[in-house]
Amino acid sequence: MKKELVILFGLIILLFACKKDEPQADPKYVEEINQWHKRRIERLKAEDGWLNLVGRTWLKRGENKFGSAKDNDVVIESDKVPAYMGVFIFKDSTVTMKVNEGVEVLLNGKPVKEIKMIDDQKPNMTVFQYSTIRWNLIIRDTLYGVRFRDLESPLVKNFSGIERFPVTEKWRLKARFQQYIPPKEIIVPNVLGQMNKELSPGAVVFQVGEKFYKIDALDEGDKLFLIFADRTSGEETYGGGRFMYVDKPDSNGNLILDFNKAYNPPCVFTKFATCPLPPKQNYLNLRIEAGEKNYKH
Repeated sequence: MKKELVILFGLIILLFACKKDEPQADPKYVEEINQWHKRRIERLKAEDGWLNLVGRTWLKRGENKFGSAKDNDVVIESDKVPAYMGVFIFKDSTVTMKVNEGVEVLLNGKPVKEIKMIDDQKPNMTVFQYSTIRWNLIIRDTLYGVRFRDLESPLVKNFSGIERFPVTEKWRLKARFQQYIPPKEIIVPNVLGQMNKELSPGAVVFQVGEKFYKIDALDEGDKLFLIFADRTSGEETYGGGRFMYVDKPDSNGNLILDFNKAYNPPCVFTKFATCPLPPKQNYLNLRIEAGEKNYKH
């Protein structure tokens, strides 16, 4: 009898432990968040996603030789490209690419030999390809660089997903939009150490327990973009904070803030991204145990 009671007690403890880890939300809502996360993973693994980045080099003024050989100014870490492919010429605010004879670089499927590169701040950005390697010009404030991708990157092939907190409606909050008139200038740092001035249209204000918190937002067209850190940052979640998009408020200034959709910046997955960091006022003295955890691989 005593043995049976011990076994029963153990089963009860196990049952409660399992219950603790179950999503605390309506199954339809859990499925909605899971589908959102599935699309998020698909975007990461896409040809223009973050997982296939394999290089980024900031250009110096003048000529920058590029290829796989170590004595190039821009070294492509891949055995899929020639040792010496050509040169990037950085003059004033223009970067021109010249391709060496015998090297076939493609733009939209057609060979190019000399061309002015159009950067990622413009809608008609030029993207070049050799084998499975693609590259384009990026501009970050005063820095001009070239970023490389491998469409057959091992990280894409071996990506096993991102650990998350259990989905719970506790972190799907009703919030208010506190509009700034005029929009407030805020400082948004990035991982390169640059301090960028941005205009914030207002703050998202929400309540947890008896305390109110707010996050200065950025305007992203039909959405508000939030960059925040909390007391899980640097522990369960990425030390450089997390991102969120939320719908803009209704006519009464109300909106929904769903931290189950808080996600990692691309710098979690690659050192070749240039992520913004949370403005100092967006560091929250609060543990937000929802959304993506840190990517530990």
